[in-house]
Amino acid sequence: MNLDEFVDANEPKEGDDTFQLENSKLLDVALDGSVTAKAGSMIAYSGDVSFEGKSSAEGGITGFLKEKATGEGTAVMEATGTGHVYLADQEKKIQLLELDAGQEISVNGNDVLAFESSVDYEIRTIKSIAGFSAGGLTNVSLVGPGYVAITTHGEPLVLRPPVRTDPSATVAWSGTTPGSHVDQSLSNMIGQSSDESYQLEFSGSDGFVIVQPFEERTPQQ
Repeated sequence: MNLDEFVDANEPKEGDDTFQLENSKLLDVALDGSVTAKAGSMIAYSGDVSFEGKSSAEGGITGFLKEKATGEGTAVMEATGTGHVYLADQEKKIQLLELDAGQEISVNGNDVLAFESSVDYEIRTIKSIAGFSAGGLTNVSLVGPGYVAITTHGEPLVLRPPVRTDPSATVAWSGTTPGSHVDQSLSNMIGQSSDESYQLEFSGSDGFVIVQPFEERTPQQ
């Protein structure tokens, strides 16, 4: 294609939605007020927009606090003003979810890309999860109404309980709460300690779990 055709083919799409996908890996936020986004995810913006770091719900530390013992977490920022903000995260695929009033989804902090100001968020810790530190497993609870954008490595798979999942491949869940399961046979089979021996166990028949075809490792300090 010539230069004009290239420009025409890749210009932002027209639309009235606050959250709109330009492609599977790039989110266009039509900003008129404020939105919370993962720090470092802004690749471009137009209009009158300002950005600032935002404290976590735990207080004292900027961003989503995942583990106090290691300082591990996902920093967030607040974009305020009018214009368009374009967000992406390491070529991960973006999933847009609309939450009704009171509807909740719990998401791995590293997989939260952005959410509207109408969405409440809170750090939730599930104690005594096998394979995690004494602090437990910590995710971000997002409660509607409003749109949230989460990211996955590749296409997600949505499973209904009862199901067990690898914590490193688990992106989010809703309507269910995980316990823990230890499968020693996996360690014995591999011949050494394996993270796969520690699993999240979702029991009952309600809700759903989102997993991705990728084990996301978080560096330990």
